[in-house]
Amino acid sequence: MSTNSKTKEMFILRALEKILNDRDIKRSNHSSLRKACETALDELKKELNEGQNEEKISDALPAPKSGDANVLTTEKYFLPFELACQSRSTRIVVTALDCLQKLIAYGHLTANVPDSTTPGKLLIDRIVETICACFSGPQTDEGIQLQIIKALLTVVTSQHVEVHEGTVLLAVRTCYNIFLASKNLINQTTARATLTQMLNVIFMRMENQVIEAEVQMENRLNKSLNESAKFEEVVEEMSNVELAKEIVDEVVKNAIAFVEGEKNGAVESAESVTCSVQRIPSQESVDTHSESDTAMTAKFGHILQKDAFLVFRALCKLSMKPLPEGTPDPKSHELRSKILSLHLLLSILQNAGPVFRSNEMFITAIKQYLCVALSKNGVSSIPEVFELSLAIFLALLSNFKMHLKMQVEVFFKEIFLNILETSSSSFEHKWMVIQALTRICGDAQSIVDIYVNYDCDLSAANLFERLVNDLSKIAQGRHALELGASPNQEKSMRIRGLECLVSILKCMVEWSKDLYVNPNLQSTVGEQLAPKENDTTSLKSHGGSTSSLHSSGGSSSGNKEVLDSPEQLEVLKHQKEVWETGIDLFNRKPRKGVSFLQEQTLLGTAHVEIAKWLQSEDRLDKTFIGDFLGENDDLCKEVMYAYVDLMNFANMDIVAALRHFLDGFRLPGEAQKIDRLMEKFASRYCECNPNNGLFASADVAYVLGFSIIMLTTDLHSPQVKNKMTKEQYIKLNRGNTDSKDVPEEYLSQIYDEIAGHEIKMKNTVNKPGKQQINSEKRRKVLFNMEMEMISSAAKNLMESVSHVESPFTTAKHLEHVRPMFKMAWTPFLAAFSVGLQDCDDPEVASLCLDGIRCAIRIACIFHMSLERDAYVQALARFTLLTANSPIMDMKAKNIDTIKTLIMVAHTDGNYLGTSWLDILKCISQLELAQLIGTGVRPIFLSGSGHKPPDASSKEHIGQTSSQSVVVAVDRIFTGSTRLDGEAIVDFVKALCQVSLDELAYNGHPRMFSLQKLVEISYYNMGRIRLQWSKIWQVLGEHFNTVGCNSNEEISFFAVDSLRQLSMKFIEKGEFANFNFQKDFLRPFEHIMKKNVSPTIRDMVVRCIAQMVNSQANNIRSGWKNIFSVFHLAAGDQEEAIVELAFQTTGKIITELYDKQFHAMIDSFQDAVKCLSEFACNARFPDTSMEAIRLVRTCALSVYASPHLFAEHAGMENDIAVAEDDRVWVRGWFPLLFSLSCVVNRCKLDVRTRALTVLFEIVKTYGDTFSPHWWKDLFKVLFRIFDNMKLPEQHTEKAEWMTTTCNHALYAIVDVFTQYFDMLGPLLLEELYSQLHWCVQQENEQLARSGTNCLENLVNSNGQKFTENTWDKTCQCILDIFNSTVPSALLTWKPDSIQTTAIIEQNGEIGSRGILKRTNLHDSRGGESNFFNGLIIKSAVQLELIQTIDNIVFYPATSRKEDAETLALAAADMAGSGNLTECQREEQGMYRVLNSPHLIQLTECLLQSHRFAKQFNMDHEQRNILWKGGYKGSVKPNLLKQETQSLACLLRILFKMYCDESRRDHWSVIQVRLISVCQEALEYFLKLQSEAHRETWTSLLLLVLTRLLKMPDDRVNIQFLSQTMK
Repeated sequence: MSTNSKTKEMFILRALEKILNDRDIKRSNHSSLRKACETALDELKKELNEGQNEEKISDALPAPKSGDANVLTTEKYFLPFELACQSRSTRIVVTALDCLQKLIAYGHLTANVPDSTTPGKLLIDRIVETICACFSGPQTDEGIQLQIIKALLTVVTSQHVEVHEGTVLLAVRTCYNIFLASKNLINQTTARATLTQMLNVIFMRMENQVIEAEVQMENRLNKSLNESAKFEEVVEEMSNVELAKEIVDEVVKNAIAFVEGEKNGAVESAESVTCSVQRIPSQESVDTHSESDTAMTAKFGHILQKDAFLVFRALCKLSMKPLPEGTPDPKSHELRSKILSLHLLLSILQNAGPVFRSNEMFITAIKQYLCVALSKNGVSSIPEVFELSLAIFLALLSNFKMHLKMQVEVFFKEIFLNILETSSSSFEHKWMVIQALTRICGDAQSIVDIYVNYDCDLSAANLFERLVNDLSKIAQGRHALELGASPNQEKSMRIRGLECLVSILKCMVEWSKDLYVNPNLQSTVGEQLAPKENDTTSLKSHGGSTSSLHSSGGSSSGNKEVLDSPEQLEVLKHQKEVWETGIDLFNRKPRKGVSFLQEQTLLGTAHVEIAKWLQSEDRLDKTFIGDFLGENDDLCKEVMYAYVDLMNFANMDIVAALRHFLDGFRLPGEAQKIDRLMEKFASRYCECNPNNGLFASADVAYVLGFSIIMLTTDLHSPQVKNKMTKEQYIKLNRGNTDSKDVPEEYLSQIYDEIAGHEIKMKNTVNKPGKQQINSEKRRKVLFNMEMEMISSAAKNLMESVSHVESPFTTAKHLEHVRPMFKMAWTPFLAAFSVGLQDCDDPEVASLCLDGIRCAIRIACIFHMSLERDAYVQALARFTLLTANSPIMDMKAKNIDTIKTLIMVAHTDGNYLGTSWLDILKCISQLELAQLIGTGVRPIFLSGSGHKPPDASSKEHIGQTSSQSVVVAVDRIFTGSTRLDGEAIVDFVKALCQVSLDELAYNGHPRMFSLQKLVEISYYNMGRIRLQWSKIWQVLGEHFNTVGCNSNEEISFFAVDSLRQLSMKFIEKGEFANFNFQKDFLRPFEHIMKKNVSPTIRDMVVRCIAQMVNSQANNIRSGWKNIFSVFHLAAGDQEEAIVELAFQTTGKIITELYDKQFHAMIDSFQDAVKCLSEFACNARFPDTSMEAIRLVRTCALSVYASPHLFAEHAGMENDIAVAEDDRVWVRGWFPLLFSLSCVVNRCKLDVRTRALTVLFEIVKTYGDTFSPHWWKDLFKVLFRIFDNMKLPEQHTEKAEWMTTTCNHALYAIVDVFTQYFDMLGPLLLEELYSQLHWCVQQENEQLARSGTNCLENLVNSNGQKFTENTWDKTCQCILDIFNSTVPSALLTWKPDSIQTTAIIEQNGEIGSRGILKRTNLHDSRGGESNFFNGLIIKSAVQLELIQTIDNIVFYPATSRKEDAETLALAAADMAGSGNLTECQREEQGMYRVLNSPHLIQLTECLLQSHRFAKQFNMDHEQRNILWKGGYKGSVKPNLLKQETQSLACLLRILFKMYCDESRRDHWSVIQVRLISVCQEALEYFLKLQSEAHRETWTSLLLLVLTRLLKMPDDRVNIQFLSQTMK
């Protein structure tokens, strides 16, 4: 025999000898035992001897014995031990158990053979039963108990034997019973440890078996794949699909064979397999499941799974056993059993592997047994049971929530949160609940899953919302106070509540951390939650089931994972909120609730839909449902009919039907409503039970139903004192016609049933209302009552959902946190605010600050500005640094709050937006607190109400100056460089606002924030230009404001800071066509414009001057601002400011334009505008003259660089300007226009100088001008004459016309003459209009100049005139003639000044605005002005006559001719005169003018002559004028006009009449000449006055001389006769 066999037999030999040597063996009752031992001993010795002999013969191993022999041998050796165990001798039993335990432990006794005494069982089962039978109760010897425990542990855990099903259960139960029954603490502890170890082994074997099966399947698959590769040639013709099918089939076949082999154990003999298959299940396994064993086995992948299931279910049932009434004894079997079972269940759940977590049978067991058990134990008043229940729930939540969605809801809603909310629960219970919640709140996945699966589920309770609200109340100390709880316990509870809230927020932060960017790292903090992903993906499925977070692949398909679309869930959440609003409205006003939900399209309009909703919606108040259904209007009645018609009363008796009918609503109190409801009920009942013999009609059912309602009220209403008896009830129904036929027994049964069981609504838990708890005893009674109700409700709910599958969503999206926080931010804020407000405890403060910090992070990440602002403001408020807070009350928590605020600013700066304002306000006030703390600035504690700080407050205020705080604050500003583009703008805006507030502080303005603004400007200047321009947009506005502050110290600091920043910024340079410098320097302009302080203005100019002197090479777009500042300085009254500005401007023009004009070209217009402003400052005439000189210098720059203007097309206004015109638009025109402005604005000497320079430039550079440039220029030049621009005072206006207009007029004509070839066609007509205007002015000088200029223009350029030009010229002369005829001379009367003035004003010259401001009240002044105007017109008429003469015959020609005529007449000789005349004729325009033009001019002259004649002959009118003061002391006349006009007329006509070139017009000329001569001679003959006649002497000489000189052929008798007639 082998060594192993020898060892076994030696064990047995010694054990048997020990039993036989025991003194108790000799007793008669042990005879069979003794005989069995002796027989076995003999056999054993015989075998040993045979074995030794065989060894001597051969060293070879013996052949194994046949199976039957082995079975017989094993059973033969076991028999004495079985009998020994059944003996009553403790020593013998101990010896037998010890030997059996060692045989099994060392593998000598596998006993995997059939039991000969019991068919269908194995010997090992009998051995276990024998071992277990040794325990007979509490009286069993402690040594035997210990041996039983050891033996059973060995059996269950041994690798050599296999026990399954009932045998396993028996072993577990025996150990369980020993634990309960044993009085020995060691045995109890050992039994408990043994149970734990057994369960670990049972469940571990189950898990390992599946893993091993998978490994073997994988190996076989790999093997198959390798083999298939070898036979590649054979399968080449087969399709890939067929090949894969064959391989899979083979693998599946091998796996099935392998699993079947595994099922049947290690011994694979035919007999054992047969036995295993035919094995009869134990009574235990039959009892614990309603299904047949075959059906159950089919649901398990292996027998080991079934073993585990049976044990698990047995423990669940043990935990469900009720405890005795009253307070149980801690040592009682029932309580210890419950606690042990719960401990063991907790151990199993905490160590649950993938198979347990996913197998359908285990999930079902948890739902049907464990959860129901927990619903009872979860409200236990025994702390240990309650604590274990909580721990088991946590384990379920951790590992099985995927499958227990509805169960988890019941636990939360009905048990845990109720315990937290009720006032009768003990502190201990609440403490344990909140401890459990602490663990739940610490897991981000669980928190988000709760929200996604319950708060976003239309049919589920809002667990997350309720949880947060309850925790918030606890954290605020507003929870139901427990009787007898100490202040420390209350504080601990409050801290736990805060911890939970903070944990939830930390989970939310953790969940959404991938969205967060730390500005100080410029990268996403942290990595993905890899462990979580591994949890959900790394676990492989086992035996057809999936991992813990997925449902099994079998019938639990309802729990398969649902995708968590945040958008979809948000829609659901919103829909749920609408539903809740509607339900809440219904529970107050049913009709409004229904209407609201229909308006929101959530509830249909059909009556059936409303009825179904009333039946299915548990949240509706049953009383209001009854009221709604009982109403008498059409809608309610139809809904009520539909509601009742949805019920099925078939095969129910009337009481059951009534119960069913009334469990959904409370009957209304009004009889009419009840009547309507009962009528419909009776109708429906009879409809569902047509063959019911008891009720002949619905009337019977109606009456009986009504009587049952009355009976219920009577028997169960506390208000009814005298209860109805059975006889009375029967008599009542007998007396009614409709119900008299109902059998008496039936009525009696109804009475008994109603008396025993009141008709109630379903799911109504009569919770006790708020009651005054004044003793511990009373509290316990109330608590037990309430817990009983909760337990009952929870148990019912748990049982109702145990078979329901509800899909569970595993949250993955980051976006869920946003709606979670949006819903819960207010209770969070309330809890943290109350904590900081009420409690000085550092732990509470720390938690509150942590919570606020996390909340701010979440609000920031999801850009929830309202929530973020609320939290930041709360944090700011608790720093005590805000304006209305008493800083002297500062405590440690306030210092911590300050540090937290600084931390938030440092870590969440990118997201703070407008909340920066609150933070920076606090930092500003912090600096103030530091000043106060160090005793530097106590003045800031304004007001008499401030109390002096105590020692602790001083210390805390002093902490604001601590190094850590100072450094942290500084880090905010230095760290501003790491803020993103939007955040830095928000930061700067807030800092500017705070700075304004500081500066506006009455009496003590501070510049802390202003200094910080300058600092951050330095720090951030390196940003990209796009970001920097946005920053400066804000900063620039702030510097505008601060630079204009009335406090010079502040504005000086602002300007100096601007200077430093500008110098640094300009150092960086700028590319062409950018405007960053322009934007940067704009505050200098604003300050210069708005600040009236000479000191600051001087400072601005000095800053700009320094910039020009040191940074000219880097300045580009900034030149515009520089000239703008100098432009503003140019108008200043302070000499130093003007002088410095002009010096710098002069330097720019004279020096820099030579060097870098190309870089400054964009600002050229600003430069000349600036110079014009200098020129217009009347206070400094020397500067004015020098400025005009500089303008002429600028003209050289423009002339020298026209290409630069063409190239620089960056100006936004130049887009539409042609390239050739840019030098005009940006160069010449601004320059000339600026000079015209000087002309229009300045005093005489300056404007004269400007006008001179203006025309110098035009004359010098005009040859480069294009035609349309000239048009633009002349628009400017003609503005000099614009009456609207002229000074208002008469003297100034006269001076203006006499000097500037006169000067300008001659200069314009000069320019016209110089550039006539270009200007003539373009502008001659406009020039004539201007001349016409000049002639019409009330200024004789200007009027004369107008005619002179016309004469000069025509004489200078007449040779170049075209026919059209002459048309216009002649028309101009005519217009001037007509507009200057002094016609009022003929009509004036002393009382007609007003009328005449108005006529003149509205007449043909009125359009030019002459006499616009006639003084109607001062008659003398009116006459003077009126006469002056007439004099000027008369003068113009003379000038015009002379002008025509000078144009036609050249100036002075006519006068010389007259002199010669006189001389000739006196000497009566002729000769040289003709020659001279001939020479002179060539100089005039006579030859150029055609005959119609000349005739036109003669008409004009004739008209003038006739007017003068008319006036001169009207002696009466002349006398009136003379008396009226016209022309002083001399009687007015128009003799010169009369004679000169006629003389000029005659010269022209005579000249034409003798001109051969005009032969075509001689006939017309002759007629005119004869007519004129005749009229003249006739007039002369009528003259009376000698003086008058003398004036005509030259005229007569002219006529006669001309006639004499006329060729003979042109003079005939007829001509002479007509002339002299």
